[in-house]
Amino acid sequence: MANKLRQQSICYDVDRDNVTIIDQTRLPHELTYVTLSTLDDACHAIVSMQVRGAPLIGVTAAYGVYLALRENPGKLTEAIARLAATRPTAVNLRWALQRMEQDLAMVSEQEILASALRIAREIEQEDVAICEAIGEQGAQLLKQLWLAKPKGSQVLNVLTHCNAGALAAVDWGTALAVVYKAAEQGVPLHVWVDETRPRNQGAALTCWELGQHGIPHTLVVDNAGGHLMQQGLVDVCVVGSDRTTINGDVCNKIGTYLKALAAFDNDIPFYAALPISTIDFSLEAGVGQIPIEERHGEEVSHITGMDAEGNVRSVRVTPAGVAISNFAFDVTPARLISGIITERGVYAPERAALAPLAQKLN
Repeated sequence: MANKLRQQSICYDVDRDNVTIIDQTRLPHELTYVTLSTLDDACHAIVSMQVRGAPLIGVTAAYGVYLALRENPGKLTEAIARLAATRPTAVNLRWALQRMEQDLAMVSEQEILASALRIAREIEQEDVAICEAIGEQGAQLLKQLWLAKPKGSQVLNVLTHCNAGALAAVDWGTALAVVYKAAEQGVPLHVWVDETRPRNQGAALTCWELGQHGIPHTLVVDNAGGHLMQQGLVDVCVVGSDRTTINGDVCNKIGTYLKALAAFDNDIPFYAALPISTIDFSLEAGVGQIPIEERHGEEVSHITGMDAEGNVRSVRVTPAGVAISNFAFDVTPARLISGIITERGVYAPERAALAPLAQKLN
């Protein structure tokens, strides 16, 4: 594997006193950095999906609080309310804002700005360490699966969905951290990458990341996963999560549930990799309880790509005026999940195993 790139998706620029992000809406065609200077900038980055992925949304929200207080030290309540409304599904957003609110509650107005920056930077660096630890925990699973394969096997085939890599966090990621760490430990890997309609985060972002790391991968359409499993071409599925409930239900990018069903039917292990901060300890189950974001229909009716002249264009692929429902997430029941990979270890998807982790949350 190529050397790990130390290129964070978000970081604080000490010299300019601003926050810099990778604009993920420009990938894979262009690697562009954007400066966040205000609360409006942070809210726009989250809503427009310049930043996306549960861990990264949480870190961006924490910095958004700091940027708001830099504008007005008395703006804490307004900042938290505005940032909390940006996206409804990922629980890390709420977790980061609650941490900022609680830690700043007793701080004087004279000290609140410095404290907000310190806490946001702590959350950023903690995320790097947590995601790397998730990778280490999950890599042991992949190594065991590889060693259990018949002698003469060439690779361990991993199927993933959406983008749960470094671009979904500050660095390393969740599901792809498992891949990166396993590759570092010598496991020969091949990754099947679901395109992940409608925004194509797999095609645009996961393929870009894996290419940067030199990990062999193949892009497939979203509905190919079941076929690959039937043909014996998938050894394990690893996905991320935007919210996981205390009983082990996993909410992730739309289409994850169908992959889990196919994996279950073909006796293929299906893991979700996530930080403990992604577990919503207040929810007993996912279906009907987790708010599922429904995004604008234009994401479905139009597709963006680069034409033969190198211009990035958006074109409509549906009849004009067609009714569209664009659900961004679905819930995979715990019964379909082999295990929950966290920074603290791998846990059974059940209340008895996950509930005690609430005590380990910052």
